[in-house]
Amino acid sequence: MGKRMFCFQCEQTAGGKGCTGNTGVCGKKSDTAHLQDELTGVMIGLAQKSMGKESQLTSEFDDMVIKGLFTTVTNVNFSNEVISDMIMKIHEMCEWSFGRCVSYDMKKLWYEEDEDIRSLKSLILFGIRGMAAYAYHAGALGYRSRTMNRFFYEALRSVGKDDPTLQELLDMVMKVGEMNVKCMELLDSANTETFGNPEPVRVSMTVEKGPFIVVSGHDLKDLMILLEQTEGTGINIYTHGEMLPAHSYPELRKFKHLKGHFGTAWQNQQKEFDNLPAPILFTSNCLMPPKYSYDDRVYTTDVVAYPGMVHINEEKDFTPVINAALSLGGFVHDRNFRGINGGDILTTGFGRNAALSHIDEIVTAVETGDIKHFFLVGGCDGAKTGRNYYTEFVKNTPKDTIVLTLACGKFRFNDLNAGMIGNLPRILDVGQCNDAYAAIRIASVLANSFSCGINDLPLTMVLSWYEQKAVCVLLSLLYLGIQNIILGPSLPAFLSPNILKFLIENYNIRLISTPEEDLRKILTYL
Repeated sequence: MGKRMFCFQCEQTAGGKGCTGNTGVCGKKSDTAHLQDELTGVMIGLAQKSMGKESQLTSEFDDMVIKGLFTTVTNVNFSNEVISDMIMKIHEMCEWSFGRCVSYDMKKLWYEEDEDIRSLKSLILFGIRGMAAYAYHAGALGYRSRTMNRFFYEALRSVGKDDPTLQELLDMVMKVGEMNVKCMELLDSANTETFGNPEPVRVSMTVEKGPFIVVSGHDLKDLMILLEQTEGTGINIYTHGEMLPAHSYPELRKFKHLKGHFGTAWQNQQKEFDNLPAPILFTSNCLMPPKYSYDDRVYTTDVVAYPGMVHINEEKDFTPVINAALSLGGFVHDRNFRGINGGDILTTGFGRNAALSHIDEIVTAVETGDIKHFFLVGGCDGAKTGRNYYTEFVKNTPKDTIVLTLACGKFRFNDLNAGMIGNLPRILDVGQCNDAYAAIRIASVLANSFSCGINDLPLTMVLSWYEQKAVCVLLSLLYLGIQNIILGPSLPAFLSPNILKFLIENYNIRLISTPEEDLRKILTYL
């Protein structure tokens, strides 16, 4: 292969089969891909070396493995220097505590002859990469689980195991789903106990004149620190992408200079940030290779890194970002931006507490026929053609149905005026991708209210995926036994025909067709 890469972990992978050239679809270079494979290999080696000696795995090891897994998620880290330093650090830590670490050769996985083994191992690896992102954000707020952390090593060992049985791997796939439910629950507690329970709020997409900073990603703690450091400076803060739900948390909303939201989903940033008179701070995955027209305004922190970009270290001194905002000055006049469908106001904050405060109203509306069906339309957005399916699907949902949504896929339709049912908007934004736990809790309470299982509810999940956090959320839904999921815009390249057949036969997962046809099939059964 020489310098050429192999990567098929995201939905947009080249040709729907795998990126095999010198640059991936995400912009990742082949040398960076090889280093990420080496980082994964050394973490597998550490997990194997520490087997039977888990008591010697300190929190420093745990943090490094979680950070390492998160680093390899799509659109997170493009810096060879940073990744190389992590590889060296893990080698040193392992040798100090357990002896020389022998890295697992990832080519053994990518070129595994048994495609079913490769498929299941890929599901495990990509699942724990996504789960590590959630664990990282929870850990940043001081919420950790020793049991959960031990599981990362267990899962890594299964990826590196020679001659595993299909059943062993399938059991581990389901365990990834189980542990990710617990991980999302931990992050839910971290966010709500730190920032308060989300409350419904209307968020403007108008950027006021004067200096401002755009904050992208998922890390609410970083946003809080930035808000504290910019208070009284005359700088306004605007969220971008998955940061939108931050407006719904009381402890963040109390900062009056948290003004509104800028832009739509992550894949539009190269157009939306073009010549932007303000700095952009990336706090987690979502980063695309910056264009020349704004690359001097991009700042990274946490696990995010890109060659040539200023990185804010662990001390979280955002002075360089603040100085850039003051120097650039922002817009001379207020600028009104709009969503994909022309709306300029977004509503968010229907987390589990907010949604369930309306549970009696919802149950009554279902019993009287005012609400006929629920749709969970959420997941990742992306640039690949076919994602306008989700816009058209929501546009065509009947007026007596409710659409729950979460993650950045909502930017396809969250600016629509879909109307109300009673006191409830028809589109309810539950939050970030990690807030899938909140959506699960809402569904569970609804099922209890009607004395039935989740699969018996008038509920259909129509999901979009792009990267590894969507993979672990899907595995969590499968672990919970949820059936009839409609997935798109394409099926993962790492699913072998046999594993796909298993998912279809046992969970009735199917690929999206057209909005009209899928709605016709769903509503026929009402």
